Amino acid sequence: MPPLASTRGDYASVPQAEPAVELENLDAASGVSRVHHDRSLARRGQTHASRPGASGDSSGLDTPEVIEPKRKSVDTLSLLSVVDDDEPTEEEKLSLRKVPDSLPWSASLIAIVELCERFSYYGLAGPFQNYVSNKYHDPSGLPGAIGLGQHGATLVTSFFQFWCYLTPVLGAVVADQYLGKYWTIVYFSMVSMAGIVVLFLTSLPSSIEAGYAFPGLLAAILLIGLGTGGIKSNVSPLIAEQYEETKQRVRTLPSGERVIVDPALTIQRIYMIFYMCINVGSLSAIATSTIELRIGFWAAYLLPLCMFVVGFIFIITGKNRYVIKPPSGSVIANSFKALYIAIMNQGNLNAAKPSVQRSFSVSRMIQWDDTFVDELKDALLACKVFCFYPIYWAAFNQMSNNFVSQAGQMQLHGIPNDIMQNLDPLAVICLIPFMDRIAYPFLRSRGITLPPITRITCGFLLAALSMAYAALLQHRIYAAPPCFDAPSACAAALRPDGTHESNRIHVAWQAPAYLVMAISEILASVTGLEYAFTKAPAAMKSFVMALYLLTTAVGALIGGLVSPVARDPLLVALYAGLAVACIVTAGIFWRVFRRYDEDADMDGGRGKEEDEA
Repeated sequence: MPPLASTRGDYASVPQAEPAVELENLDAASGVSRVHHDRSLARRGQTHASRPGASGDSSGLDTPEVIEPKRKSVDTLSLLSVVDDDEPTEEEKLSLRKVPDSLPWSASLIAIVELCERFSYYGLAGPFQNYVSNKYHDPSGLPGAIGLGQHGATLVTSFFQFWCYLTPVLGAVVADQYLGKYWTIVYFSMVSMAGIVVLFLTSLPSSIEAGYAFPGLLAAILLIGLGTGGIKSNVSPLIAEQYEETKQRVRTLPSGERVIVDPALTIQRIYMIFYMCINVGSLSAIATSTIELRIGFWAAYLLPLCMFVVGFIFIITGKNRYVIKPPSGSVIANSFKALYIAIMNQGNLNAAKPSVQRSFSVSRMIQWDDTFVDELKDALLACKVFCFYPIYWAAFNQMSNNFVSQAGQMQLHGIPNDIMQNLDPLAVICLIPFMDRIAYPFLRSRGITLPPITRITCGFLLAALSMAYAALLQHRIYAAPPCFDAPSACAAALRPDGTHESNRIHVAWQAPAYLVMAISEILASVTGLEYAFTKAPAAMKSFVMALYLLTTAVGALIGGLVSPVARDPLLVALYAGLAVACIVTAGIFWRVFRRYDEDADMDGGRGKEEDEA
């Protein structure tokens, strides 16, 4: 292989080719486009005239002989590094395939931490409906402890979800202004761990018999929810911050194909993997549901406690590997001050810019610059998009409460009624690699893009389809013997052993509702995480993520408000109403935000921040 210096010399006297034949004009040794090489040198401040041997050079150096291009297979990786990592031209943006970058190891570590935390969360939340709904030694044969009934259990689980997704706002403020994301996760993890210990101790048979189960549950919910808030609002942006590239780059694959490495696709892949880890963790409900039935609730809650400790060890021991950014100080307070100025100026956020304030000779102390206000606009756009999520979450949350009770009204054939909800994460785990590696690349290769607003809209519509199916299924349950619209509550269902027979319809009919909801998650929920991170200013990642998570809390609040309808024989109306609400939400959402799909890069200020640096 000729040395790199002589290869560069060959280019000095070669006139630049026309762009139309750029890829055909190849160097004999490397196969690298001469025009592309000259363009990359120009980006580094070099020109033909400044190089030895160039036309017009009076140094006396001989002009190297021009070698005719030849096509042959050689090892060109060292030479390709000369032109790799340049930003793509407009022509290359149209002609080259876009691919995600490889992920940093630190992002993989954080994904494991999230897997452990979600394993713990879903493992203890999975048995909640039975734990609260059914009595200790319940006549139905289902496991239980407190005995508040379906309505009471739905209310408690809805409050738990509401609390877990309200507290991220507090966690975000602590992270963005005081501790930073990493240390906030560490300290709030300790709080969550204490809550799981309380739940474990009060679920022991002796504690249930002594009447400690319900007060222990309430104390555990408060502690776990508080700890979850500090973790959830910070782990999502922390994993994306491990990838620090902000600009598209041209690189050459081992196959020789030149591609564009796109940071936006990389962030999309990070959140796809992140969400897949969430769903792998949520499979813990399979184990805890089985343990609850075979052994007891105390054993079901001991497993999540052990897994949470494993995740805590990972977050502590991996500290030196993570990209850890310091807290930003008063950015959240400044945001509210800027919004106050905008409100005082008829909603005009530009009025909060220091340049505008100076033009009016206003003496108000301004602690931000004009760029901060522009970034705040991006954050507000994301918040407008988030406003439509609560209805979606109200439908989504049915899987963790009313779907569990619905399964209890059907023929279970020996499986726990709360194990069916795990079909959703199983489907997500299978579908995410398919979407990431096959479906999305195939669509991009055909020139079809699915920008964020389109994906979210499709997710809302699929949630409506899932609720419509649940309504039809509930109608079939009410049409089945022996108890029809009063499942397990009639004399005909009483067995000789004192337990009650469920209505005669197989529980497998629930599966389509979970599968459709899984696809909707990939489109709506994963994209929501992307949008929250990429639209947020660098100093407000946790806070904007917390606002996105807050929509889940509002969705849980809606679920609590409609919980009086979560009883027989009104469940058909509940599911049908949620289906209609999701359809209406999707229609309004698309009409309001479809124009923003034209800006699908979702750089969220990352590029601005890099340019300023």
